[in-house]
Amino acid sequence: MSSPASSPVIAAELRVLLGRLRRKLREETSHGDFSWSQLSVLARLDRDGPATVTELARAEGVRSQSMGATTSGLLADGWLSGAADPADGRQTILTLTEPAREKIRLWRAAREDWLSRAIDKHLAPDEQQTLGNAVELLRRLVDS
Repeated sequence: MSSPASSPVIAAELRVLLGRLRRKLREETSHGDFSWSQLSVLARLDRDGPATVTELARAEGVRSQSMGATTSGLLADGWLSGAADPADGRQTILTLTEPAREKIRLWRAAREDWLSRAIDKHLAPDEQQTLGNAVELLRRLVDS
């Protein structure tokens, strides 16, 4: 019987594996003509709610000018809407439009569908139960 892996080894392997899973999930969804920057903005607004260009730039770790260029294309194409910030009229609060919300919903559904089919195809019922237990353990790590 092999000895249990140390937490540093588990952490390194988990990091690599989660990165591979994330890339695989991205491959399973066609994002059309969206750049990675635009996809990141759409995901952030969906997750965190409305924000200004300055707030988005800070959250994404880019300059406000770069974020302005990213969001202007999304505004022009109808994926975002903007309204004056009631606290500071010089700022615009950006919000996802309904078509953007629907697009994000479809992307997520496609990724979840692929993952569900892969689990059913490649894992036996007892392995699926083990994976479900691992998901709960990962949730506890993330929430700690």
